Amino acid sequence: MTSQPIYLDHQATTPLDPRALKEMMPFLTTAYGNPNSAHPLGREAAKAITTARRRVADLIGAKNPVEVLFTSGATEAIHLAIVGGALAKRPHGGHIVTTAIEHKAVLAAVQRLVDHHGYTSTRVAVDEYGRVHPGDIAAALTPNTVLVSVMHANNEIGTLQRIAVISQLTAHRGILLHTDAAQSAGYGLFDADELCVDLASLSAHKLYGPKGIGALYVRGGTLLTAQQTGGGQERGLRAGTLNVPAIVGFGAAAHLITSDTTPALTQIRALRDRLQDRLLDAIPDATVNGHPTRRLPGTLSLTLPDAEAADLLDHLPDIAAATGSACNTGTSDPSHVLTAIGLTRPQARRTLRLGIGRTTTVAEVDRAAALIAQAAATHRPARSSAA
Repeated sequence: MTSQPIYLDHQATTPLDPRALKEMMPFLTTAYGNPNSAHPLGREAAKAITTARRRVADLIGAKNPVEVLFTSGATEAIHLAIVGGALAKRPHGGHIVTTAIEHKAVLAAVQRLVDHHGYTSTRVAVDEYGRVHPGDIAAALTPNTVLVSVMHANNEIGTLQRIAVISQLTAHRGILLHTDAAQSAGYGLFDADELCVDLASLSAHKLYGPKGIGALYVRGGTLLTAQQTGGGQERGLRAGTLNVPAIVGFGAAAHLITSDTTPALTQIRALRDRLQDRLLDAIPDATVNGHPTRRLPGTLSLTLPDAEAADLLDHLPDIAAATGSACNTGTSDPSHVLTAIGLTRPQARRTLRLGIGRTTTVAEVDRAAALIAQAAATHRPARSSAA
């Protein structure tokens, strides 16, 4: 039997926690009722959803569980937040502000408003660490601005943004603030009330829950135009029969984080730093991307001096890692995040994204560092002079 590779792609997805799966199982087998049905099976499903909604609300610091709406994933949550939020604010203007390093789902939602609804948009640049300066956000705001979307933590380089400062710029102007919290929520680093955001998108499979389920935090009093209509589920904002097993798994995964039954952030950060230090020692000309301190504890983005990252990974079958966002699979274009922080296209193609998770071990980190260093030393593909 072939052994599993060392998994260092936790930004793309995380393994489903067995404890979350255990809670899901009854709703995949015997407790199969529709939560909108009035009979006992339906009431059992409805009760389970209520518990999951409260658990997700607890994870993200929502004051009221009703502020959590379940969706099919973070992408749908993002589109409901951005498109639904902007359309609801249409009488007040038609300008959107975002940043150059947002997830493609955010950029696509904004582009939909531009292409189909006549909105205009501004993408604010970031510094070499991937941080947007609140002053640049302020400068981009106009009397016509209705929504700002800035991710809390970047999915490629891990840099955390100053959302609380940005919220001070938007709140008193009546501008909606959305943040993509898919990466940070799994570390328990996101607090919607503390950061004063109006909307926040989440994904269960980024925090050891199942795929195919996400959530949108909607601060009380925030108006949205529904993007999926029908039976009136989720306060009329997201129609469709609720995915009970996945919602239960999402709630269970959230509860594991808030109940302190998962490894401490210091443990994950220590493993990330161990991997980083060993690779920098072995590959002296390699460089780390992202903010040196204001960065997710498990994220390491490393630009190599010679080998292209995709070629290197082809020679590392024992390691599951990435060159950038998994959403860029199938394209030869370099990461827009890496070019936005100033890397050249050749440098971006020489960049590895390594992600430590709560199941990663010291032995795995040490073996991965040795394998990557060895491959980088021996794999020197010919490159053109333009590189």
